Amino acid sequence: MPIRILDHEMISRIAAGEVIERPASVVKELVENSLDASSTQISVETSGGGIGMIRVTDNGIGIPAGELELAFQRHATSKVSSPVDLESIGSLGFRGEALPSISAVSSIEVVTCAESETIGSFLILNEGTTKDTGSRGRSRGTTITVRNLLRNVPARLKFLKSTSTENSHIANVVSQYALAYPGVKFTLMIDGRTTVRTPGTGNLSDAVLEIYGAEIARGMLKLEDGGEGWKTDPAKSQVKVNGMVGSPTISRANRNYMSFFVNRRWINSRVLSYAVEEAYHGMLMQGRHPVSVVNITVPPGDVDVNIHPTKTEIKFKDDRSIFSIVQKAVRQAILQQSPVPVIEEVSPEYNRPSRQETSLFSSPSPPVHHTRRQTTPIPLSDEQSTPLQSLPALRLVGQVSGMYIIAEGPEGLYIIDQHAAHERILFEKIREQSTLRKVEIQGLLEPATFEVSPGQDEVLKTCYPELSEFGFAIEPFGDRSYLVRSVPAILNGKDWPLTLRELLDMVGAEKESDWREQLGISFACHGAIKAGQVLTDEEMRELLRQLEQTVTPNTCPHGRPTIIRLTNTQLEREFRRT
Repeated sequence: MPIRILDHEMISRIAAGEVIERPASVVKELVENSLDASSTQISVETSGGGIGMIRVTDNGIGIPAGELELAFQRHATSKVSSPVDLESIGSLGFRGEALPSISAVSSIEVVTCAESETIGSFLILNEGTTKDTGSRGRSRGTTITVRNLLRNVPARLKFLKSTSTENSHIANVVSQYALAYPGVKFTLMIDGRTTVRTPGTGNLSDAVLEIYGAEIARGMLKLEDGGEGWKTDPAKSQVKVNGMVGSPTISRANRNYMSFFVNRRWINSRVLSYAVEEAYHGMLMQGRHPVSVVNITVPPGDVDVNIHPTKTEIKFKDDRSIFSIVQKAVRQAILQQSPVPVIEEVSPEYNRPSRQETSLFSSPSPPVHHTRRQTTPIPLSDEQSTPLQSLPALRLVGQVSGMYIIAEGPEGLYIIDQHAAHERILFEKIREQSTLRKVEIQGLLEPATFEVSPGQDEVLKTCYPELSEFGFAIEPFGDRSYLVRSVPAILNGKDWPLTLRELLDMVGAEKESDWREQLGISFACHGAIKAGQVLTDEEMRELLRQLEQTVTPNTCPHGRPTIIRLTNTQLEREFRRT
């Protein structure tokens, strides 16, 4: 094929592919435009995962009628005008690519009124071509409605995920900018249901309360410039750090709850993630991550925001300095403000455990057995087709470090990871119940209120049937609030709210094909005994007995070994008897 210049339509579609990854990308670009327009109220409405419709309405400065069509021309912008401006970008947008890229792959209607005009104007485009324009009444601000997104780019359309996943991404975008701009009143409606509504008071704690709920908001610590350590350095004194970070008692299984804003731009940064996590060094368990909302203000010339098509990645002029400043600020906030733990009033939805000692392998109260007619068994993994990996009869020797069980067998010494072994036992029990279409549930004495983030809310709405299969009885109870009446018996007495939150985060991360099996793994992990838990001899013998009866005793559901064998020959070699 000979070299030739591409036509305008092909250029527009290629450019749109760089900017518009999914419906959430459109929401991000339009919200950023609204923020650049000095809006104090921004409303986002979507339907069909954003494919059907996206509408963003603001009360910003609007677009003058004479510039409305120009705004949809590629590289047309009011935010930069010379190469010097690129050295100190203060706006969220600046390339003049967002609106033409969106219009190239959708149908758009814009209604706007500039503050200097008495009547508004409208513009209708279809795949980048103007179809109609004229005057229309409107108060100051802009409304942009996007329909049939990616209809003319089927290759991109087929790579989108489920509606709930796309809704979750949209909710995350709005949530992040609500945290970055607590002085702006944000509203998000998904398929007619209000998912986000922030008060716009300017108080970050109010925004955190709305986005993450009361549980997290109560444990957040105020983050301010980290002391005078760097104030003597003129370069560092221009860097400001503020926001909120969670106390060490609040942690999550992934980094979804770590938000970073540089000059109020939402970004992803390994440097900042590492800096915050280092500040928590020694305070969080391995595999746990903090909750944080970190705002960093730096001179515009000290950061390059023009290195990624979606502007979600940046480059600092001095990474080490930024790392040090953020780490010190977060560490100081934790050490100065973390309260001494106190005994709090027990929530009525939790049962107070009996003082009578109870075996780890017996339920404190008999579970309720339910037979579900329409259930889907946990998919059997490849391990089901492998030969039975039987264990020999083992004689208990003892426990080491509250983590490992030592046992003797005919072929030598066996070291068992008590948590991994119990995980395997519980997982196979859950899988058997699913296969037999039976579940064991534990009713709560009083319904428990369960609050979720906007992204989790979108996932939870689609997961009712599956969660019901495994013992959760959940019903809506207001915006992003639910009543839980029963939980899986395997989680009785455990931190089931944490298990459920992490499950929703996992599903929201697009692990959709095998999530039922992941659900079983998650239940087993949270229901299993923990490392550091001292067991009685009887409890250890019972654990060994149950492990011997499993199909795959040698690994936990995550694939880690449950048992290590030191043969008699190995022991003789170590003691130089051979």
